[in-house]
Amino acid sequence: MLAPVAAFLPEITFQTSRASGPGGQSVNKVESRVELRFPLRESQVLTDSQKVLILEKLGNRLTAEGLLLVTSQTDRSQVRNKEIALARFYELLQKSLRRPKPRKATKPSKAAVRKRLESKKIQGEKKASRRKLE
Repeated sequence: MLAPVAAFLPEITFQTSRASGPGGQSVNKVESRVELRFPLRESQVLTDSQKVLILEKLGNRLTAEGLLLVTSQTDRSQVRNKEIALARFYELLQKSLRRPKPRKATKPSKAAVRKRLESKKIQGEKKASRRKLE
């Protein structure tokens, strides 16, 4: 089970920068783009097994220092972008910790096999009847 978002807040750092996109005249003055940085390997909130799972699934999203980065610049508001980044971060962790259901091998029913063979036989007879007799 994953801890609530509030448990991660002391370990998360935010960095802001100027965002591209909507903003009008203030786009060049206001730092509305938010980058969330989470030190995965040093985290006290996650267990070792959870860290291993996350490293397997999100290894390509980690920096060389072991930071998990999540950015948001969709909104004009820095506060709103912070909320979006936090939501994405938590969703990423939840998805990476979810184990897929094991696939159960199944086989076709006898009726389905019989039906398939009958249709093949009919198709074969159809083609055979089109052949020229020599």
